[in-house]
Amino acid sequence: MLRDLFRIFTTWKWKSLTTSLLVAFSGLILIVIAIISLNNYRLTVDAAEQNSQVYIQEIMRQVNTNIQSYIDNMENISLLALTNKDVTYYISSNSFISKSDSRPYEKRISDLFQNILYSRNDIASIMVFGYNGRTVSDRRITALNPNIDPKQQSWYIDAQKMNGKSIVSPPHIQNVIRGEYRWVISLSRELKSNDGITPEGIFVVDLNLSVIDEMCSQIYLGKKGYVFIVDGTGNIIYHPQQQLLYSSLATEEIPQVLSTSSGQSFTVDDTKGKRIYSVQDTGLGWKIVGVTYSDDLIANKSSIQHSILLYALLGIGISIVISLLLSLHLTKPIKRLQRDMKQVELGNFHIQTSLEEDNEINQLGQSFNVMVNEIKHLMDETVQNSEQKRKAELLLLHAQINPHFLYNTLDSIIWMAEQEKHEEVVDMTSALAKMFRASITRDQELVSIRVEIEHIRQYLFIQKMRYREQLDYVFDIPSHILHYKTVKILLQPFIENAIYHGIRSKTTPGIIYISAWQEDEQLIFEVRDNGLGMSAERLAEVTQGTVATNTQHGIGIGNVNERIQLYFGTTYGMTMTSVLGEGTIVTIRVPVIL
Repeated sequence: MLRDLFRIFTTWKWKSLTTSLLVAFSGLILIVIAIISLNNYRLTVDAAEQNSQVYIQEIMRQVNTNIQSYIDNMENISLLALTNKDVTYYISSNSFISKSDSRPYEKRISDLFQNILYSRNDIASIMVFGYNGRTVSDRRITALNPNIDPKQQSWYIDAQKMNGKSIVSPPHIQNVIRGEYRWVISLSRELKSNDGITPEGIFVVDLNLSVIDEMCSQIYLGKKGYVFIVDGTGNIIYHPQQQLLYSSLATEEIPQVLSTSSGQSFTVDDTKGKRIYSVQDTGLGWKIVGVTYSDDLIANKSSIQHSILLYALLGIGISIVISLLLSLHLTKPIKRLQRDMKQVELGNFHIQTSLEEDNEINQLGQSFNVMVNEIKHLMDETVQNSEQKRKAELLLLHAQINPHFLYNTLDSIIWMAEQEKHEEVVDMTSALAKMFRASITRDQELVSIRVEIEHIRQYLFIQKMRYREQLDYVFDIPSHILHYKTVKILLQPFIENAIYHGIRSKTTPGIIYISAWQEDEQLIFEVRDNGLGMSAERLAEVTQGTVATNTQHGIGIGNVNERIQLYFGTTYGMTMTSVLGEGTIVTIRVPVIL
């Protein structure tokens, strides 16, 4: 049956606007009814959840108090070791006692630790590791595990970092004593000498993890609720499903727990159900978290859900009648507009629709008329842009195979050959070949920055051989932009202008600086020279295109600027600044294209 309903739904004539409006309006009315019902339901649920959260927070505060008290007792034990004279002297680096003389100290310290253990069955072990190599514990004879180095244990290393303050470790297996492997939580601290400055060793007391387990497992937070504990770095101290967490078969919202303040809560709703996490900070770097399931807090959901369903069914009937009347009224002018659109689809761009309704549909008709006029304008503009791009491509072809530059280069090669400067002939010929290979790269409108820079390098190399000491150049191109793309022959016209109009007529050597960098989604190229420069009037004439530039040697800078804007839009292009007698700076902006 469900399959038949789905088939009817998917084969329904959704292309009909009347049908779409009918469904839309019916759905809208249904949503309004559903929202009202859901609001009442939500208020009831929220009230129950708030009362439950207050109760849970109170329970969590009590658990927090118990654990804090327990950790404080462990802290007091560490203070006992810290102030014990036998412990201080035994691990002191200044105490020169023989092995036989140290035994009374070991016995007194072991007796002290054993008395503590006898009164506290929750403590697994108490140990002191002196930096002088001496070790003592609650055992008469402390036999260390030869395969374990206490100095490499996290509780040992962390205690050294705390400068005498105590620190509580995550759960771990304590196996520094031979033959013992206990699942514990360790409180450790670094012991100081009598001067309170010199570190002498590490004290550690191990707490059986079962104590924390017993405290937390006694808390009832509903059928599925539970309590877990994490430290400040997100390590699980206690969890009733700890093994599942370690094997990644279960997860917890640890990052959100760490970011939640003490006494606050947050809600998670996923495939495991809606859960409320209540957080309490112990003040010891731990956070106690109570997890309760929403289903456990609210028992009367069924009756509320039945009421919602009843209102929804009633709303469907009402919405169908109202929606049918509205859809028929609204679609009548739209169908007239559709008829005029068909005329445009057939190529009639002179059509102008006229609607009598004084509403948004009439505005739609006016927008349609504007759109038709804009299409006509864009078609005319496309034809014009195509013609401009064709002219720009012809100028680019002229720049790629520039007769004047080729003539001068070949003339220089002939002169060097006559002078028997064979190596220079080879260098210039090779550079000319590389330059044309870089510029005539496949039938593509865009080339990589690497190809463009290689083209310029070869071009400047040839010009350098012609002008010798009169010309020098410097590149500053970061490698990470070389794989970007841009239009071909982008920089050569500006370098030609720098040579022929700025440097060639100088009495002193000239330098051209070619640099590039990236600003967000734009690439900036800069061609700077120390040539003759231009006056403000001359610069205005050049930038406004009222005078020709470089027409003899290649395409002008105005043509390059026009070509950039044809390809990328008017946001991009070229700007030029110049100071007479100091030089010229040309800045070109193009988009980043991969």
